[in-house]
Amino acid sequence: MALHFDPADLAARRQAACAAVAARGLDALLVFRQESLYYLTGFDTFGYVYFQVLVLRADGRMTLLTRAPDLRQAHRTSVIEDVRVWTDADGATPEAALRDILAEHGLADGRLGVEWHAYGLTAAVGQRLAAALEGVAVLEDASDLVSRLRLVKSPAEIAYTRRAAHLADDALDAALTEIRPGAFEGDILAAMHGAIYRGGGDDPANEFVIGSGPDALLCRYHSGRRHLDAQDQLTLEWAGVYRHYHAAMMRTIPVGRALPGHREMLDVTAEAMAACLDAMRPGNTCGDVFAAHARVIDAAGRRAGRLNACGYAMGTTFAPNWMDWPMLYAGNPVVLESGMVFFLHMILYDDDAGLAMCPGQSALVTDAGGESLSRHPVTLTVAV
Repeated sequence: MALHFDPADLAARRQAACAAVAARGLDALLVFRQESLYYLTGFDTFGYVYFQVLVLRADGRMTLLTRAPDLRQAHRTSVIEDVRVWTDADGATPEAALRDILAEHGLADGRLGVEWHAYGLTAAVGQRLAAALEGVAVLEDASDLVSRLRLVKSPAEIAYTRRAAHLADDALDAALTEIRPGAFEGDILAAMHGAIYRGGGDDPANEFVIGSGPDALLCRYHSGRRHLDAQDQLTLEWAGVYRHYHAAMMRTIPVGRALPGHREMLDVTAEAMAACLDAMRPGNTCGDVFAAHARVIDAAGRRAGRLNACGYAMGTTFAPNWMDWPMLYAGNPVVLESGMVFFLHMILYDDDAGLAMCPGQSALVTDAGGESLSRHPVTLTVAV
């Protein structure tokens, strides 16, 4: 089997999930999120874009309902033994097949938690699911149940995350060999992806962000490539990925020379990063980390150039994005614990001057504060 975790670790995770299911007064959990499937069973696939669900009873018994292409995938990459296949056809009704499985499990008239917040469970599919189970079971939103369990990482997960962070550093090193006046953005991206693949890493859960010139002030990927000007700036956001565990990074790199605004903005964002790392202590909240970020940037007179969040959790995530729950924003009450991992991004823009400075790194919550997982310090790097 192609498992990335000891079966005993997976069993312990399912035991914790089942305890949480029972604590909520539920009889079973309908698992639709791929992150949950991977975390609980090892199942590694992108078949979640179609109707695919794991029925996890409170007593630990489980059945997977999926399509034929994932039958062998489930047997090869997971500990799931009971795998059922629904048949592709015009007017196919996998929801009816699920209803039959629930009856077989004695879950008719039961209280079922549902991971409604799942990329494969679109509004249309969700409506069909609700209609198929109307009068059969009581459905409750339990989208957060496994996500909360995934937040504190085990030693094995931390090891994978550290490996992902190492690959992210390798990607930055590879990018720096390509970034210079006249460089093509496509060559930069190719070097970064190549470093991760050569290091045994995986595809990222979303595109790497790259933008130069005015597009350095964007924090989303868009199609199209350009060559760097003699005087330019380049913003990159990427993630090292290992066994689907992500460690994101971000940098803005002046090209040719750094302007005074770049240097001043780097000083502000580096101070904000240090403040956030110091706030990443058990007992503090996600809101406390954001408050540290905002306090530094606002005191520097840069309030208009910052965002309303300064990061989010990192973990095992699947397309379409690597952002995990929770985010770092004002007042977020989620309490930090040792073993949590967050991506801290100090994104700062100056629209009037057309400048960006966006350092970011992944960090581990420890009793002493946030531990940066990157070997690259937050300093100004100029490509010439």
